[in-house]
Amino acid sequence: MTLLSVAPMEGLTTSVFRQVHAKTFGPADLYYLPFITPTTEPKFTDRQLREVDPSKNTGLNVIPQLLSNRAADFNWAAEALFALGYKEVNLNLGCPAGTVVAKHKGSGFLRVLDQLKIFLDGVFAVNHRIDISIKTRIGWANEEEFEDIANLYKQYPLANLIIHPRLKTDQYKGHPRSSVFDKFLNTFPFPVGYNGDLYTVEDMNRRLQVSPGLHSIMIGRGLIADPALFRKFKGGRPASKQELIDFSQNLYDGYAIAFESRKNAVMRMKEYWFFQLCLLTEDTKLSKKLFKSKTIEDYESSVKEIFEFCDVLEHPRFGWFKPL
Repeated sequence: MTLLSVAPMEGLTTSVFRQVHAKTFGPADLYYLPFITPTTEPKFTDRQLREVDPSKNTGLNVIPQLLSNRAADFNWAAEALFALGYKEVNLNLGCPAGTVVAKHKGSGFLRVLDQLKIFLDGVFAVNHRIDISIKTRIGWANEEEFEDIANLYKQYPLANLIIHPRLKTDQYKGHPRSSVFDKFLNTFPFPVGYNGDLYTVEDMNRRLQVSPGLHSIMIGRGLIADPALFRKFKGGRPASKQELIDFSQNLYDGYAIAFESRKNAVMRMKEYWFFQLCLLTEDTKLSKKLFKSKTIEDYESSVKEIFEFCDVLEHPRFGWFKPL
């Protein structure tokens, strides 16, 4: 059975989101945590612990993700996560942010495969008690790069490999280069998952038809826009307006508690609404009012108006798409 997993999205798929999503729409098979960057000091910060604290993830299948280019740092963090009760840790080789790739981390590591090999040799030289998986892009600037990248991964006993078939230079623009994924899918000796621009049940079914036996489907933006997507895929009902109202309010309340500030929660909720608005009929005036709101009262009034005047769509609009 193909597992349905939530992509790690910094600032969005936090412990608050995970708990509210699971309670409202049913839990995903897997939630991947936004990446943690371990340092040379072998301990997690208080902020990092708030996300990996097992009590924050009760009843959920959660996989932490690490962003690192030093095997020693990855190794202590992996063992510390095992001590917390986690059975798998994921290595981020996909983040395209400039501050990340400049340090040869995330997708920046794919540009220096000789250094990545040294790193992976150092990771797998240790007899880890925790499974190790990778989430990767297909290269830096050219699709042909993935052949060497794929051959490198095949040298290691990965628990699974999640492929986001974009290049670093693509950022999050354009369409995924799915033909590259299709070409290499059956060449790996370990389970493989797909991530990239699936935002309807039809998208998910098409991907499974092309890739039968796929280990997992990972969805980020599509699930933020339509939090009932996995429920619908399993034959359940779409999100009702009342569910979206409750979901939005519970997220807002949860962030207010986490940040000890409702004003800071408003800023986080605007990130969420960038995607959630795509599941509602478009009203430019109301959306502008929401994003321009500067006070708690203005934000709450805007949300109330949106739910009053906008209807729930069958599928989200692909409102975040940007061409290359």
